[in-house]
Amino acid sequence: MKKYVFGRLDSSLTSYVKTLISKDLLYIIFGSFVYAVSINYFLIPTRLGEGGVTGLTTIAYYTLNIPPYLTNIVLNGIILLLAVRFLNLKLVLYSLWAVVWLSIFLRLPVIFVYRTNQTIISAVMAGSLTGLSMGILLNSNGSIAGSTILGKIVNKYFGIQVGWSTLFFDLSVAVPSVFIIGFENMLLTALELFISAQITNIFLARFGSKKSLMIISDKSQQIAQELSRHLKQGITVIPARGFYSGQDKQILYLTCDRKQLVEVIPFIKNVDGKALVMVENIRSVRANDLYRIL
Repeated sequence: MKKYVFGRLDSSLTSYVKTLISKDLLYIIFGSFVYAVSINYFLIPTRLGEGGVTGLTTIAYYTLNIPPYLTNIVLNGIILLLAVRFLNLKLVLYSLWAVVWLSIFLRLPVIFVYRTNQTIISAVMAGSLTGLSMGILLNSNGSIAGSTILGKIVNKYFGIQVGWSTLFFDLSVAVPSVFIIGFENMLLTALELFISAQITNIFLARFGSKKSLMIISDKSQQIAQELSRHLKQGITVIPARGFYSGQDKQILYLTCDRKQLVEVIPFIKNVDGKALVMVENIRSVRANDLYRIL
């Protein structure tokens, strides 16, 4: 009987892990596609630069007419070989998966060429799409390699946010590109990189984002029972004493997401309309996922 139960549990766990892996790989494909759209449809048509390896691919294309997909696969392949020493193998393999798909999407013919005299539009769109794609990739345990891999290494050893550390390495390529793309386009490239870094950080900050509630009430037991029944989760009870009143109190502490918060507040109000409720934004994950919110 025990062997049967544990066999069922092992099978379910294996199936769940496979589902997570396949989901991450699919997200990485989508993120690579969005990144390729940013390059093929907004950066190259308006002769804007980029940072890191992508910046080098655009420079190689502008000066030597080398296809971006070719430069991407060669340079990022070299960087990923070096990254094996500093980062976990899963990130490197997932990044390789992203690099391969990015090269495939970069190889596809451009269906519609977007042209405009307002190049700032292209810079904003490219930055938004790049930031979105980087957020998707990093949240799926992958990356586009290049400066992102360097950013992950800096994040691991120095704690600097991935978006900002990546921006530093990107600018080290984008600024010298002024001699190829001109001063105005270099400034627009810097703007694009800044937008990308901002959106990447915002996107990653959404992971593990929750609300924490501290509730002080004379009816704390009733509130705890109602919330526990509704949320189906544990609630921490913290004993306290009011300095002014000298009365013993119980502070309730719990976490929930934004959707649950909308439902929780009416519950508290119905039990005790005079309850003191403090709500804060927090980021919380299980210990095994801590690296994803750094």
